[in-house]
Amino acid sequence: MDVYLIDGTYELFRHFYAVPPARDRAGREVGAVRGVLRSLLGMMTVNTTHIGVATDHVIESFRNGLWPGYKTGDGIDPDLWAQFPLLEETLTALGVAVWPMIEFEADDALAAAAAKAAEDPRVDKVYICTPDKDLAQSVRGTRVVQMDRRARTTRDEAGVIQKFGVPPASIPDYLALVGDSSDGYPGLVGWGARSAAAVLGKYGHIEAIPDDWRSWGVNASKPAVLSATLTRDRERALLFRDLATLRTDIPLFETVDDLKWKGPTKAFKAMAMQMDAAHSPSS
Repeated sequence: MDVYLIDGTYELFRHFYAVPPARDRAGREVGAVRGVLRSLLGMMTVNTTHIGVATDHVIESFRNGLWPGYKTGDGIDPDLWAQFPLLEETLTALGVAVWPMIEFEADDALAAAAAKAAEDPRVDKVYICTPDKDLAQSVRGTRVVQMDRRARTTRDEAGVIQKFGVPPASIPDYLALVGDSSDGYPGLVGWGARSAAAVLGKYGHIEAIPDDWRSWGVNASKPAVLSATLTRDRERALLFRDLATLRTDIPLFETVDDLKWKGPTKAFKAMAMQMDAAHSPSS
């Protein structure tokens, strides 16, 4: 069997900005939820039997206590934000396993679910469906892969190395050095994608990088500057790595059998009809 793990937060954002708005009879904006629903139903009526969806029930997480600049829900369009609980409710009615995250993030849930599913020898492949570069750390060989459903591309471990210049295990170190603006931490001054890939390609992890750049033996631009920055800010780099490291010890399900889609619940029909009846505010 194959297991599909969906980044519900990404899907909701993507559809909110890609499909026309639509309001139901109660005046609620439902266009993005309807778009996500149609997209997932397209998967599930073709070849998907085991599926789970992770959402950010709140945007803030434990990481906000570690770094004050970490991403928050500030600036999210109210019409988009209001659709998060509606998405969770609708997918639950559809009979899909949904993980609304509060203390942790949707990315953590995807990583934890992928690790758990990969333990089952009955699973042929785990597809982590998100383009988020954080999830590259969860890729394992050709069995746990990352899928960008919009771009219709799939990246295995060799693909991660080709894309970032480092294996999945070094992705948190890579993000710590180069930063991640979408998550709100800046990385270290002077460290770019090429220099991080070159140095981590040899040493693997931040704590293994020698202070003296003359012993690196890698082709990196301005290594003396990089070395000075790392020596000064190594503790900050380790903090950023902690931010980038996805937690996999979150209990989400007992076995992959819990992810098998058995069809919609009785509550889904009425919800689907309400979605279908929604119309554009301008119509």
